Amino acid sequence: MPATERTGDISQERVVAFIDIGTNSIRLLIVRLFPNCTYNVLSRQKETVRLGEGEFDDDLILDDAIDRAVTVCRNFTGLARSFFTDEVVAVATSAAREAKNRNVLQNRLRHEASIDVRVISGRDEARLIYMGVVTGIHLGEKQAVFIDIGGGSTEIAIGGQHTSCHLESLLLGSIRLTNLFFSREEEKPVTRKKYDRIREHVRSVIEPALPGLRSHHFDTVIGSSGTIINLAEIAIKTGNGASTNETGLSRAELSRVADLLCSLPLSLRKKVPGINPERGDIIICGAAILETLMEALSIDRIYTTNRGLQDGLLADYLTRMKDFPLIGSLSVRERSVLQLARSCGINEHHARTVARLAQELFISAKECGLHEYSTHEEELLIYATFLHDVGSFISYNNHHVHSYYLIRNSELAGFLPREILLMAFLARYHRKKPPKKKTLSVLPLGPGDQELIRVLSVFLRMAESLDRSHTGLIRHARFLSVSATGAVLELTAVGECQLELSGIENEADNFRRVFGSLLIPGIVTADLEELHERTGNFPALLNHTGDG
Repeated sequence: MPATERTGDISQERVVAFIDIGTNSIRLLIVRLFPNCTYNVLSRQKETVRLGEGEFDDDLILDDAIDRAVTVCRNFTGLARSFFTDEVVAVATSAAREAKNRNVLQNRLRHEASIDVRVISGRDEARLIYMGVVTGIHLGEKQAVFIDIGGGSTEIAIGGQHTSCHLESLLLGSIRLTNLFFSREEEKPVTRKKYDRIREHVRSVIEPALPGLRSHHFDTVIGSSGTIINLAEIAIKTGNGASTNETGLSRAELSRVADLLCSLPLSLRKKVPGINPERGDIIICGAAILETLMEALSIDRIYTTNRGLQDGLLADYLTRMKDFPLIGSLSVRERSVLQLARSCGINEHHARTVARLAQELFISAKECGLHEYSTHEEELLIYATFLHDVGSFISYNNHHVHSYYLIRNSELAGFLPREILLMAFLARYHRKKPPKKKTLSVLPLGPGDQELIRVLSVFLRMAESLDRSHTGLIRHARFLSVSATGAVLELTAVGECQLELSGIENEADNFRRVFGSLLIPGIVTADLEELHERTGNFPALLNHTGDG
């Protein structure tokens, strides 16, 4: 299972394992790549190793730490073999980067765990963390600061959805500072004076990097490390219950958590609600790093993500493959929707046809005054429509219910939980009985979202009816006008479409209940050779027709 930095074609499915050897823990990600530009995660594993324990005094990794790392990596490569892995990509970060005896670690891993480990630079680590996080979130036009506090170093990146403009690696880590300021297994509470001393050290390390970091504008801040995630979890468990991942971790909450942790001896600190006990001895230094960074960069709130370096290794791997162009041509949301759709084997031609029709109905209905929703709701309608048939993967019977379950429980990158829930309900009501106010009132939805589902489901159901034959006979659908007599709907067809007309008539009663207007459909027949597609602001997902 040789490691490689260059990849090529993928004409057949293959299994690739990614190993991240960090200062605190070692992580394993195993994925199966498919020729249709999708992949499945087969396994994610993590083991705390403390490779950097006691190292940063003399830049030597301790023999015991090397033994632990070799044992874990040997177990991980054994697990990878059980999945018939074709390739292993392994990297090591801060602890190995600074160790004078890193060749000992690499040689033992090569001979005892059968992996070649590449030691990456701090800037490359920041780049990979940025890639791992940004390929799983929806930034749009926003610029973000990405912070990852590791055991030996802290990586910072600033960038947008597609490119980074600043990468920084600082010699600040939770294990590094714990080694510097604490004796091994120091039990007593941490005084304010000592905590301030730790923060002063952090400021001195940050100071040279501040001009470069402050020269870039940013709209939001995202933390991706176990340290930041655990601090946010403690804030939730010990606070008033209002904090969530969506609301993020404020600087005031972080300060409160730091005070709480410092006030306790190690034995009680490990029992604080929400804490990972394995981080009990190092989390105070992690909090000091984060609090000082947030203060220095005037950050009021940081949001967390579980994505990180492992995901960056995968994203970097995919960008090097000829058959995975979608990693760059589609947005994060589009990629995650296509990933789920293809994993479930949907009819993509039908999905794109129905999604385009739904978008045309949404836009023209807004122009005629039938609703006042924005492009955000339009986008959710398009994605929900594209996914409306994923439930057929389980069974065609009641596939709308299966679609709801699959969407609701999928990790759709780039979407908030509320957005996933809305898309799931839209798919749920794309056929059979339409949603009624009484039904929606008992669902876990706010009043505004209940009405949103009633309105958007009308467009989805109509669009689905207009491609009942799955042959694309209806090329366009748009509302021309709305008056006291009704809403005039123009359908552009390229052949006999009696099945589609019958389907749209079945939706007339639901349309009237939601919009209070009579639906008046009319057919315009067009010659296929003379038909000019109307230019629309279709997402790349709807314009992409190839398999690669």
